[in-house]
Amino acid sequence: LQKTAKGIDLMVAVAEHLNLDEKEYFGLLYDHKGEKYWLDPQKEIKKQLKGNLPHFELAVKFYEPYPSKLKHDMTRYMMVLQVRDDIICERLPCSFGAQALLGSYVVQSEFGDYDPHEHKGNYLAGLVFSPNQSHELVERIKELHKEHRGLTPEEADTQYLEAARKLTMYGVDAHPARDGNGDEVLVGVSYAGVLVFKDDLRQNKFPWPKVVYLSYKGRDFSVKSRPGELEELTTTMTFKLPTEKAAKRLYKSCVEHHTFFRLSFPDPPPSKTDSLLRMGSKHRYSDKTLFQLRNEGVPIQSAQPRFQRVSSKNWS
Repeated sequence: LQKTAKGIDLMVAVAEHLNLDEKEYFGLLYDHKGEKYWLDPQKEIKKQLKGNLPHFELAVKFYEPYPSKLKHDMTRYMMVLQVRDDIICERLPCSFGAQALLGSYVVQSEFGDYDPHEHKGNYLAGLVFSPNQSHELVERIKELHKEHRGLTPEEADTQYLEAARKLTMYGVDAHPARDGNGDEVLVGVSYAGVLVFKDDLRQNKFPWPKVVYLSYKGRDFSVKSRPGELEELTTTMTFKLPTEKAAKRLYKSCVEHHTFFRLSFPDPPPSKTDSLLRMGSKHRYSDKTLFQLRNEGVPIQSAQPRFQRVSSKNWS
């Protein structure tokens, strides 16, 4: 890459290397002072790194709410890997039953149909499915594996994502904050809207169609929504983020998620009369939206590119 290369140049190079056609679901993360930031596609890489080493992590930025609509096997598989990492790193809370079901789809994709002659005893030894996994969980995964006979690896990936999307915090970009009472909460951003969690339970939800505006000023982030069918007054909530940069990061996440999931095409630069996004950054998402991705034709090819699957024994 050139010294003046922008984030989009690196993302395109990575996507081409991996045969990742639906790259808009993904982004590149880099570390700055112990915190991870998304590489901005429209800005020069060296200006964003600010002297940090050019170490990047490919990650899912926008989680597909309807996995069956993904067009490419590689996209689907990369999204499975991301969700698995979210669960193992405890970013995505998951019950015992859900962990067992998801784990059984992983086993089906790696081992194929259960064979009593081949899959004996402790055939899942060393495989990682969840944080602090128990013997009981592995045994339950073995039982469920037997039920998936006939599923191809690609079909198992789809079933994995279909089950994962039912989890409360699937696809939620969570930001630690404090509410108006000073209580610790997580303000999450997803395809559905802005969500507020406390003690792993959802306290409030602001669906995108009802959000009137979003803003941030200093460490404060505010969201205002129009009343629902049984309500008369608009709702405005303000949250205190740890730093002004954290508030800006949450705001940018809202801008990007709203544009990607709700609009047909990216927004033009903001005007003074912009009703949804007020005060703070003029940041805009400028890549393809979900609408554009879904309405693009799939290139004619004899077969989708083959790729190497990662063994759960190598998970770290």
